[in-house]
Amino acid sequence: MQQFDIVIVGAGHAGAQAAIALRQRKFAGTIALIGDEPDLPYERPPLSKEYLARDKPFERILLRPAAFWADKQITVLTDTRIVAVDAEAHRVTSAGGEAIGYGTLIWATGGAPRRLSCAGHDLAGVHAVRTRADVDRLMAELPTTQRVVVIGGGYIGLEAAAVLTKLGKPVTLVEALPRVLARVAGEPLSRFYEAEHRAHGVDIRLATQVDCIVEAEGRATGVRLADGTVLPGEMVIVGIGIVPAVEPLLAAGAAGGNGVAVDATCRTSLPDVFAIGDCALHANAFADGAAIRLESVQNANDQATVVAKALTGAAEDYAAVPWFWSNQYDLKLQTVGLSTGHDAAVLRGDPATRSFSLVYLRDGRVIALDCVNAVKDYVQGRALVVGGARVAPDRLADAAVPLKEMA
Repeated sequence: MQQFDIVIVGAGHAGAQAAIALRQRKFAGTIALIGDEPDLPYERPPLSKEYLARDKPFERILLRPAAFWADKQITVLTDTRIVAVDAEAHRVTSAGGEAIGYGTLIWATGGAPRRLSCAGHDLAGVHAVRTRADVDRLMAELPTTQRVVVIGGGYIGLEAAAVLTKLGKPVTLVEALPRVLARVAGEPLSRFYEAEHRAHGVDIRLATQVDCIVEAEGRATGVRLADGTVLPGEMVIVGIGIVPAVEPLLAAGAAGGNGVAVDATCRTSLPDVFAIGDCALHANAFADGAAIRLESVQNANDQATVVAKALTGAAEDYAAVPWFWSNQYDLKLQTVGLSTGHDAAVLRGDPATRSFSLVYLRDGRVIALDCVNAVKDYVQGRALVVGGARVAPDRLADAAVPLKEMA
């Protein structure tokens, strides 16, 4: 049985950054970074943007070159899926039956794409956008694809629709809720992006339920809606969220459910086991203390650093400001803070100019900003979010006054 001082399960942003941060903090013990994909750790956000558009080759989205891992004496085990954890014995077991011992375990597995529950969800031609292999399969089928149906109006679905439209494919986007981005943004931002996508030729169907995927000879040929309408499409892209990959930890007795529960230093309820990234259910100060999972590079990297500090004698609580971004067409959306639970939203600027911000408030305090082609608002608005600033809505709405003057 191989034995390491620290075993990191999951080789995405969180896992890779944990290994990097440990070495940066002079941790001298043995480290294993275990991933279930054949590739070395790479960036995930470009998968639905530059990599899908083929603007960036795979080599340019690697988090570090191959030589880095060897130079830092980090053992990277690829194509290795961990299926069981024995917390008492401090051991994990791979799908191939290999046992690997650990002194400390860092669980950084992220999640798997949530699948449709309807008939045809597993047909050829039905795709997710979560891994390099997902996108490579999708791109290989694109030359013979006449029409695309995207299911899900979140960031992944919208980004994929934007890229495929630019590649010349007719796209229909189906969203079950009455607007796109309904779970993460205010209505003005939703309506702006709906209008932008429609202006680029995307057929958006809102408040629309999917009945099943239509097939012919084992392949998808379209999507049947609940009202009986069939949307033709040789390619179906499903972007309806992820399911956190925590089953082995929960089976081992870890507290959790929709993710694995962690404390302020990312420790789970199991001894010597931490969890970070998309799968970590944590109390977040920017969500008014609610237990949430944050699916973002920022959260992955910052929680990785928290664990590295805890393991090198400098423990501190996780208190990072959430931030996100999305590129669609020539629009750059940057978000700081969490708008969930807002009771007011102030529009700053004019969406018709394609440069504006939405400032979200709760109980009179600024809790988040969505900034479209408005970098200064994004940069300066951070201080308002961190400080929970109280600013009069009419002042926030005055785009002629820099946000830094309101902090």
